[in-house]
Amino acid sequence: MKKYFVLTLLAMAGIKTMAQERAITTAVPFLSIAADPRSAAMGDMGVVTSPDAYAQQWNPAKLAFSEAKQGVGLTYTPYLSKLVNDIFLGNITYYNRLNERSALGASFRYFSNGEIELRESFDSPAYTVKPNELAFDISYSLRLSEEFSMAVAGRYIRSDLKLQSGFDDASSANSIAVDIAGFYMSPIQTHEKFDGRWRLGFNISNLGPKMKYDDRTDGAFLPTNLAVGAGYDFILDAHNKVAVSAEFNKLLVPTPPELKEGEIDENRQKIADYNDIGWVSGVFKAFGSKPDGFSETLKEITWALGAEYWYEDVFALRAGYFHESEEKGAREFFSLGAGFRYTTINLDMSYLFATSNTNNPLEGTLRFGLTFNIGDGTYNEGY
Repeated sequence: MKKYFVLTLLAMAGIKTMAQERAITTAVPFLSIAADPRSAAMGDMGVVTSPDAYAQQWNPAKLAFSEAKQGVGLTYTPYLSKLVNDIFLGNITYYNRLNERSALGASFRYFSNGEIELRESFDSPAYTVKPNELAFDISYSLRLSEEFSMAVAGRYIRSDLKLQSGFDDASSANSIAVDIAGFYMSPIQTHEKFDGRWRLGFNISNLGPKMKYDDRTDGAFLPTNLAVGAGYDFILDAHNKVAVSAEFNKLLVPTPPELKEGEIDENRQKIADYNDIGWVSGVFKAFGSKPDGFSETLKEITWALGAEYWYEDVFALRAGYFHESEEKGAREFFSLGAGFRYTTINLDMSYLFATSNTNNPLEGTLRFGLTFNIGDGTYNEGY
């Protein structure tokens, strides 16, 4: 589909809106989009849910607890589907549990901004470009004990959003990043009416240098993020299981400065000082130097609640809720989803309902995912 109002479209595609003051914005926000429908159905959470093929995005340490030896996952997420039909996020992921203690993972994410038609004037010939972004990562996870594992992931990120014309050259922005993650799953505990187990997890993701599109700017921060969560599995009997989870996220990016109306020189200096912050110091400044103090730090924490019900390990129902402060983006939504498992194949889907006044680019979007569990035999982790 052809699009003419380029800047308007790209602004609508952003996760944050201009209506919120001092909302934190970053480069490559597609890295924060839930690429798989299982996580999307539970309020965009995945750092503490049980292991699956899509753990690479959320918490690669979970792969060391995978029951299947190998797996491949494929997902497709339409974006701004109510307005256009050629913007989407595609994802392919692979994992291999090497032995009882370790596992490897890899994934490739591609975000297409569709076709954009550029003109020097209304009557001039059109020049079509296809801006896109991508990320490729690999991870290694290791169980340090029977109940706890850690993982490290390396990521290459490419953002080709600078719109070229026939008269100049534009280069893409590139960066690298690292994730550090941990996952804990307790032994099964027997209670009077059910069995259960605890799950805990964390992930510090996208630690890396800024994205620079040209030499005239200092670049934009990556969406460096701290995610922590806790969950509990209620194993009701041999046929029914219910898992509940809660997750909290905080961008490890400095808060933009508070600008004053009419203070042009002062505001210009504040912006320059903000742009001069390095990505390492930015991680620490994310918790301090707020215009409104610690209360503003709390507003920058998003939280989500999710639940998943499995019957006979064949059919799953999922639901979730996500909340963000009105002053920091105002995203708020419910999500639903389902999953079907037949031998070694999983089919998952999800749907999102926005509950705030902020337009959500994924509202009303069906997301689909296919997982193929491969390899001989399985590991018995008790779930």
